[in-house]
Amino acid sequence: MNFEPFTHLTFDCYGTLIDWETGILAAILPVLAGRGIAAEATQLLQHYVRYEAAQEAAPYQRYRNVLQNVMADIAAELGFTPTAAELQALPNSVGHWPPFADTVASLVRLQTRYKLVIVSNIDEVMFAETRKLLQVEFDDVITAEQVESYKPAPTHFHVALQRLGVLPQYVLHVAQSLYHDHMPAKALGLTTVWVQRPSRLPGTGLALPAAATPDLVVPDLQSLAAMMGL
Repeated sequence: MNFEPFTHLTFDCYGTLIDWETGILAAILPVLAGRGIAAEATQLLQHYVRYEAAQEAAPYQRYRNVLQNVMADIAAELGFTPTAAELQALPNSVGHWPPFADTVASLVRLQTRYKLVIVSNIDEVMFAETRKLLQVEFDDVITAEQVESYKPAPTHFHVALQRLGVLPQYVLHVAQSLYHDHMPAKALGLTTVWVQRPSRLPGTGLALPAAATPDLVVPDLQSLAAMMGL
């Protein structure tokens, strides 16, 4: 790939920069353990994918509410009614979901050449906590709360192009999810890099299946930075 034309890198956050599988399991498994429920991690994440997609396809609600409802749906699937505190386990955990080991150093390297932008299915307050963990100052952040929409709807990308004031050919979108990111980004003419992070749900990660053809596939962010000569 010729990286020379690009001036902006847009990033999905959760799943690409942040290891949300680890964070989600760390939030839900203790709730289940407290109720004496043994749950297999892969199956639990499959429940998460199904219920989150359903919540995000409904009329817009803040991501905190999405996660509360996902927790309620998982509890119903496993046969219990969650307490108010248990319903908060997922949304309260987001600020503790860890970056992947290569994320921060790679962002620092990439920022020496490109403007960095977040396009994420998240609330403002939640991302403020994540932002501290990422340790870089982004040039812009487009959240679901701002656009009142969830990817794979294209609104994040329309707003990003409008706000950044650049044509699609100058933007490289970097993301793990084919469903949430590559499908809508490619439809708008963006070049995309698929970061194939390790996942308990190979091929899709925490997302529904989707048909999309990224322009480049890398195993992690540091590999992308190295390919760019950074």
